[in-house]
Amino acid sequence: MQWLILCSLGAAGTVFAADSALQPFRFQNYAPGAITPTGWLRDQMQLSADGLGGNLFDFYRYVHESSWIGGTYEYSTLNEASPYWFNGIVPLAWGLDDARLKAQAKQYLDYVLDHQQADGWLGPETTPQTRGLWGRALFFFGLTQYAEADPTETERIVDAMHRFVVLANAMLHDNYRGLINNATLGDVYDPYEFGTSRAQELPVSLMWLYDNYPRNNSALILDTISLMFEGSRKANFDWTTFFVNGVFPTGAAPNPAPGFMHGVNMAEGMRYPAVLYRLTGNESLVAQTADAVNLITTYQSALSGTIIADEFVGGLDPQRGSELCIAVEVMFSYAYLYRSFGVNDYADRAERAAFNALPVALAPDWWSRQYVTQTNQPWVDELTSVPFFNDNDYSLTYALEPNYPCCTVNHPQGYPKFVASSYVQDGDDGIAHVLLSPTSLTTTVGGKAVSITCNTHYPFSEVLEYTIVAKTAFSFSVRVPGWVSGAATAQVTTTSAKGRKTVSTVAMTPDATTGLHAFAVAAGTTTITVTLPMANEVVTREATSSETGVTAPSVGIYHGPLVYALSVEFEETTHLPLNFSTDNETPLAAFDIVPESRDHFLLPTSNWSYAVDPSTFAFHSRDKASSALANPIWANNAPPVAITVDAYPISWPNASGTADVPPAVDASAVDTAAKTTLTLIPFAAAKLHIAQFPIYNASATDA
Repeated sequence: MQWLILCSLGAAGTVFAADSALQPFRFQNYAPGAITPTGWLRDQMQLSADGLGGNLFDFYRYVHESSWIGGTYEYSTLNEASPYWFNGIVPLAWGLDDARLKAQAKQYLDYVLDHQQADGWLGPETTPQTRGLWGRALFFFGLTQYAEADPTETERIVDAMHRFVVLANAMLHDNYRGLINNATLGDVYDPYEFGTSRAQELPVSLMWLYDNYPRNNSALILDTISLMFEGSRKANFDWTTFFVNGVFPTGAAPNPAPGFMHGVNMAEGMRYPAVLYRLTGNESLVAQTADAVNLITTYQSALSGTIIADEFVGGLDPQRGSELCIAVEVMFSYAYLYRSFGVNDYADRAERAAFNALPVALAPDWWSRQYVTQTNQPWVDELTSVPFFNDNDYSLTYALEPNYPCCTVNHPQGYPKFVASSYVQDGDDGIAHVLLSPTSLTTTVGGKAVSITCNTHYPFSEVLEYTIVAKTAFSFSVRVPGWVSGAATAQVTTTSAKGRKTVSTVAMTPDATTGLHAFAVAAGTTTITVTLPMANEVVTREATSSETGVTAPSVGIYHGPLVYALSVEFEETTHLPLNFSTDNETPLAAFDIVPESRDHFLLPTSNWSYAVDPSTFAFHSRDKASSALANPIWANNAPPVAITVDAYPISWPNASGTADVPPAVDASAVDTAAKTTLTLIPFAAAKLHIAQFPIYNASATDA
């Protein structure tokens, strides 16, 4: 049966048709559990398992007592809390092969599937006014990962998904019930329009169902996907009309702001053209995906690789915050886009967010987190006034729920899904390592066993050592990042089954689009030592003070994928967690917390007000491949790398309760005799930090 779907490109007004076959991904993924973290990355995932991520199910009211599993707690009518958690616990459990976490996921799965309602609905809602599709999109992310990770549950999961799709299709045909909240009908499931602004999310899982287990429902699945996109257009949330020059905001959002400018919406919305492309095959969507990424990174990005938004976009202002949810969503978006189109820049950006934006917002022990993180963050305290769009004065603190709990339940997906995306299948007999990190892959090629282990301190090191044991020959590729300085090289040693050893040195020639360099791997044992030369990269930005109206240049510094920052020394105080629903004014009840969970305040005890001379940035490393990295690695002075720079104390005023944007430097007022050398460390390890500095160019001033 040939099934035709008509889709429009919104503002372009172009109508076109696609047949029943979805456009294929450029690469195919591996099931959760096939790839496991090693080295420092395993340490961090274990900290998550031992911290909030692995314990929310046991104590946190929005998971432990979620309405999805018979409880009464939800933080909004979206009913999204425990589905967010489920999306992260599945890859965390299988990534670590952790029986305790697998049991949590299984208990949750069993309850929800065993309580699927007679009409196919999944979840606790029983009336049309309370049944929103958005929470199902998150639950389906967890379901599809579970079905891949545990084949014994696949048929049961697929059965439940098919029953649900029949109902969802009928709801969408009934004037988009469940997607477009209609207050006149008494709908309360989505007053925030998150379902329509994130309409591409459920289709991601429905496409998985179509690709792998369509049964006799192919036409119905495709119709449901099409209706989701049509509903987004009807609700004026077609992202193809927004990711356009002249429409996309080049500065901070107005107040009030449209939903397109919501940071998490935007982080997820960058997937919209790519998901729609799978449905329609319209090549303009490939180009628009690139446009979306370029617009976001040019006008709304933080040095750490995330979007500046608190909760709405703040331009390039380093004083404004970046929500933790955005960090994990941009990581997933960039990984999804690389899998879709194989554009090297997307993988680079996934790594940048993973090594900077995510870990900086988490305490080293993973027991507390921020709601928003600033590029320049000289203190973490309850603010006297709020520089953010609509976040409260508690949002900077490292806490259990500093402002909305969404980031508490959503952040655990970050590293597990990054690991699960780190290797991809490239055709029938190709494997590629695309998100670089210490990991291992166990799989088969042509039915024969292959194992690949990457032993590396990357991104703290430019060397990645692969040990490959294979029962068959295959093609193995390594992605060469776009920031690599000079020529990437590899030394390849092959030992045949008979013990014959050959050694060769290779100048890597990465593909211009994917960044992949392929090695022909023979059966037997092969070791490949890849060197990716790193260099300092100075980035200049401008920011305008909301207090003075003065615009001044400032600089940040990268080395490889890491951004570096001054780590401000601090004094830490803690108290019992406060309840977000009281604007963080009232402590949570004793039965809603565990002893490890505390709210943390960090007050500076060292100077942070410096201008730097960009011509003096110098990189230093004490990394030794033979020794393990510190654990936790994202803690002050734990990383084995640093950058030094000449700096000068300056007057740096405050604004709205925190440091103002980097000020213009009056060279005549600089005390050159007070010059000092600052040591900058990886941004994520510096919980109090300055990463975007005012400029004082000593050589230019002397001249």
